[in-house]
Amino acid sequence: MSNNNMVNDIELGTMKKPFNTTDSSNESLYSNENNKMSDKFQYSTESRWQDFKDSFKRVELEELDPSLTEAEKIAILTARSPLKRQLKSRHLQMIAIGGAIGTGLFVGSGSSLSAGGPAGVLIGYAISASFILCMVCALGELAVEFPISGGFTTYATRFVDESFGFAANLNYALQWLVTLPLEIVAASITVSYWDTPKKYRDAFVALFYIVIISINFFGVKGFGEAEFVFSIIKVACILGFIICGIALVCGARGGYIGGTYWHHPYGAFVGDSAGSRFKGTMSVFVSAAFAFSGSELVGLAAAETANPRKAMPKASKQVFWRLTLFYMVSLTLIGLLVSHKDSRLIGSSSVDAAASPFVIALVSHGIKGLPSVVNVVICIAVLSVGNSSVYACSRTLAALDEQGFAFKWMNLGYIDRAGRPLVGILVTSVFGLLSFVSASDKQVDVFNWLLAISGLSSLFSWAGISLCHIRFRRALSAQGRCTDELTFTSPLGIAGSYYSFIMIILVFVAEFWVAVWPTGYSDMTSSEIATNFFEVYLSFPLVLACYIGHKIYKKNWKLLIRAADMDIDTGRRETDFDQLKADVAQEKAVYDSLPLYKKLYSFWC
Repeated sequence: MSNNNMVNDIELGTMKKPFNTTDSSNESLYSNENNKMSDKFQYSTESRWQDFKDSFKRVELEELDPSLTEAEKIAILTARSPLKRQLKSRHLQMIAIGGAIGTGLFVGSGSSLSAGGPAGVLIGYAISASFILCMVCALGELAVEFPISGGFTTYATRFVDESFGFAANLNYALQWLVTLPLEIVAASITVSYWDTPKKYRDAFVALFYIVIISINFFGVKGFGEAEFVFSIIKVACILGFIICGIALVCGARGGYIGGTYWHHPYGAFVGDSAGSRFKGTMSVFVSAAFAFSGSELVGLAAAETANPRKAMPKASKQVFWRLTLFYMVSLTLIGLLVSHKDSRLIGSSSVDAAASPFVIALVSHGIKGLPSVVNVVICIAVLSVGNSSVYACSRTLAALDEQGFAFKWMNLGYIDRAGRPLVGILVTSVFGLLSFVSASDKQVDVFNWLLAISGLSSLFSWAGISLCHIRFRRALSAQGRCTDELTFTSPLGIAGSYYSFIMIILVFVAEFWVAVWPTGYSDMTSSEIATNFFEVYLSFPLVLACYIGHKIYKKNWKLLIRAADMDIDTGRRETDFDQLKADVAQEKAVYDSLPLYKKLYSFWC
């Protein structure tokens, strides 16, 4: 039996028509059935209130054939998930451009500047950006071919190993679970810039929390529209800061600044020796990973995108512009405008509430009004990343259930008629109540610990995506197939995934060294060293425990799924490979006929 037709021969429950991941309209059978159900529901003659109540009822799907293997069941369950495909190309592109711009950049970059200096920040972020770009291009290839529930966390179960998939799912869910309260805690720090009374700052936390949760109850369309607006505002703010920053560096508000903060007595790096400077630079990776977290969201959103074949390639390419323009240019200006010894930065000896280096840069150079505007944008960024947190965590929890990794009594796979993973949203919302710890005097400590949990989690996710891409390409080769049948291939190819995977492993090694032997190690107590280690490396033992624990529980001792045994067909929206090859060949012919400047534009945009 050929791999292409294998899934078509699987009978699901009592259905007379065999299950196929696609039909002539490139839509899943179950999505079509589900959409019909939604249409009936939408035009119901009952009252709007009754319709609203009915929208929370679970979508009931046909039972699977009990004779299927566990791997086949997982593949089909994630492929037929009744999530709504209501995200448009403009939604996905704005999520790619501005979706991950949050307090990691606006506030967390201050700790990077304090720990690494202006040169250390650029080196750390540039290295991170290089392997993230490779990862996102690889993710784009996978997400176009397999726009399924859970996205890349599901790929890990399919292309690597079930235990690795369990660890990847739990890690990613935990990452976003802690990001929601983390963002709101950061917001409480930011709001204090206006000398807001304590009781009102707590009210702001409640306001942010309610808005974020409410948006996600409007379904994926509400999420997409909110992110579209939020991203436009954040991008406009960054562009405005870049223009203003260039003017300030060139002397618009007094004397020429140039590279003053890179030289004596400040220095481009933190530390007096080469070793301490290297450690300072390596310490940037945790906050850089947190700042870049969310870069992979476009892959998760592919399952709810109307046409991932058209939207995903553009979205994955546009990550390049976000990394280059918004991060690298703005951080270069921050290093030129703010001293890494400024006591107002998070991570320095005296933490001021107005900890954003963007705000500090404007205030220090006498700009009136704009610092408050930036703080408003930071609050909007909190709403944006918090919105993404609930979205990503709820979808991951649903995929966790669909893959059989969650307790059945938790019912995490509950998806209602509006396409909302309802239980997942509720679980994330309840955990988000941790944000009210901002009322404590230890809010900055909470910020640092939540950042520690979230930081390296992103690195695990990105390494997993690169490994999945490597394994997928290996499966194609082992099964006598090639990339000609792929709708979209990563512009950086398999070499980019190897580079990304290897670089992330090296970052883990460097971070372990920094965690165990931090700068000033000889002057630290054993308690301080232990605290530093877990603040930097906390997520590593958590992921390792999940991986080994699943191996022991399932008695699953294989390291990798054999490439020849991988299912590389279930979940694909394009299964007419002959027609697909013809379409791709035609598109390549059109591309080859373009002039050079249009080829370059098409390649990167």
